[in-house]
Amino acid sequence: MSAKTKAAAQELKLDLLPGLIGYQLRLAQLAVFGDFAAELKEYDLSPGRFGVLVLIAANPGMTQSLLAAATQLDRSTMVAVIDQLEKRGLVERRDSPTDRRSNALVLTAEGEKLLKQLKRRVKHHEARIAAAMTPAETEALVALLTRIRTRLQSPAERTRKK
Repeated sequence: MSAKTKAAAQELKLDLLPGLIGYQLRLAQLAVFGDFAAELKEYDLSPGRFGVLVLIAANPGMTQSLLAAATQLDRSTMVAVIDQLEKRGLVERRDSPTDRRSNALVLTAEGEKLLKQLKRRVKHHEARIAAAMTPAETEALVALLTRIRTRLQSPAERTRKK
């Protein structure tokens, strides 16, 4: 950031924003995703695509519908994601042994090899994030974020919002 940009940012009044959980989460997400992108720049893979590869590897044969639900993406978006990963030779669609209407997803040998490399790099990325906290604080942060997500996604909360 240039000195001029820093000076302009210092003059900017943020009102209630710094105290808002959502505002701080968004800024943290931007910082975390930026660090992820820098760590994995030569792989041209987003955090979301990394998560898709991890889920397929952990659940070989899973359907696109199950994967879409797990990643909270709609089915049409998931089709595009799998198409992209398939074009890169990382994921393969196979006929489902249990449902003729579905595809079973598996990593290719190339996908497995890449994921192994990615996991090592993501561990470095996670270590940089965690370096700002003690292990107990890291555990507490993950628990708090999980609690927020779970509460906001619960059917009772969605009903109350209406």
